[in-house]
Amino acid sequence: MTDAQIAAIGAYTPRLRIVAEEFEDAWGSFNAAGVKQKAVPEADEDALTMGVEAAERALDVAGYSGADVCHLAFATTSPPMAEEDLTARLVNVLGVPDSVTTRTMTGSTRVGAQALNGALDAGPWGEKIGLVIISDCPKGAPDSDVEHAAGAGSAALVVDGDGPGKVLDRTSHVDTYPGTRFRTGGDDKTTGLGVTQYDREAFITTLGGAVDTLDDSLEDVDAAAVQSPDGKLPYRATAALGIDAETIAAAETVSSLGDTGAASVFIGAATAFTQDTERLLVAAYGSGAGANAILLEGPVPVESALDGKTELSYAEYLRRRGEITSDEPEGGGAYVSVPSWRRTIDQRHRLVAGRCSACGALNFPADGACQQCNERSVSFEAIELPGTGTVEAVTTIAQGGAPPEFVEQQSKSGPFVSAVVALDGPRGNETVSVASQVLNGDTKVDIGTAVDATVRRIYSQEDVIRYGFKMQVSETRR
Repeated sequence: MTDAQIAAIGAYTPRLRIVAEEFEDAWGSFNAAGVKQKAVPEADEDALTMGVEAAERALDVAGYSGADVCHLAFATTSPPMAEEDLTARLVNVLGVPDSVTTRTMTGSTRVGAQALNGALDAGPWGEKIGLVIISDCPKGAPDSDVEHAAGAGSAALVVDGDGPGKVLDRTSHVDTYPGTRFRTGGDDKTTGLGVTQYDREAFITTLGGAVDTLDDSLEDVDAAAVQSPDGKLPYRATAALGIDAETIAAAETVSSLGDTGAASVFIGAATAFTQDTERLLVAAYGSGAGANAILLEGPVPVESALDGKTELSYAEYLRRRGEITSDEPEGGGAYVSVPSWRRTIDQRHRLVAGRCSACGALNFPADGACQQCNERSVSFEAIELPGTGTVEAVTTIAQGGAPPEFVEQQSKSGPFVSAVVALDGPRGNETVSVASQVLNGDTKVDIGTAVDATVRRIYSQEDVIRYGFKMQVSETRR
């Protein structure tokens, strides 16, 4: 059906978890059938940062880099900005050429499958590749079925002309079922009419319609990654899909991650392919309603980070979700205009330093006089640092001690570690020192602690999200 194939899948979920019992204690019930726990984004994580994590893993396991990408698609139902082309930020963070074709898709939990179909239709691209990033962190009203189920996670697929993942068949189907799941304009919370029989009929009918038009038989399918708003609904569709419950269970992730929205079926695909699945059905559904069925034959290489052992209380969960936070301080933080921030984006996104033309020393940032020889009239060769380093000095910023621009983050996640880090240079015998927040989980950070760079939200100013690098303790990186 297509000459383009799947070269690799990367998958990522935040490390934080909340168990169902926390909701039962708070509300007297937990309205997400089959969900035992779910993944929760940290205060500085969103669909974009999680997408970067998945994309880096997919590119790595496929043996490509951002420079190889000529088609980039980003799919989510929870974009961090309601209006802005976020692929431009992804291009810069991942080191993708600025001539790349980009696509942004949102508005339905099946947009990941639609984005993948678009890449398959566009490719292959010779020696170049397509990169499809699907990332989501849905949100509902505090005591709603959507919120009880809502998890967070991301997946990324590398598409090329000779990948091991063969696309055998793919179809789509639409059927008019308004009101099953929706979000009104200007609202960040998803809801639905909550008519159980109606929701079930929409789900089964639409998915069944997509699968019915597949030319290939499903008899030899080892696993089926089926859209999972909860842990019960996918199994209601077994008859319509022509598969059994065991086949769905082989790619099931909702019980441990919650409803990961548009990313759900592709995190499921990643899970299935790590278990030696050879033939996989991807069945994506979006309310409205529409469905996509994609039949894949593996094996497909996978690199994933889906584990998470840090459990939150319900109060901590509400803080992370921004439901209970401190008021912002009067006067605001240190003002940095968007144009000024933009001039340092390469440094913040990809750790681009400068090598002095006079003495060869690394400078970070590469601006003004050389920090080593003090020569003013020098040019700097752009050098992208590997993103590893060692803590040189460290302190903990406790509640009330954060600069005003970081108060929102601290209000959500509590005290954080700030450090001076010696970043490794490309030659192995050189470093350059920078200040950075250190993401440590539950690990103590000392002088000498090894750290790796990651991209997170720094803060928002002028209603524009500022992304940049933070360091994380190497031994906690998943």
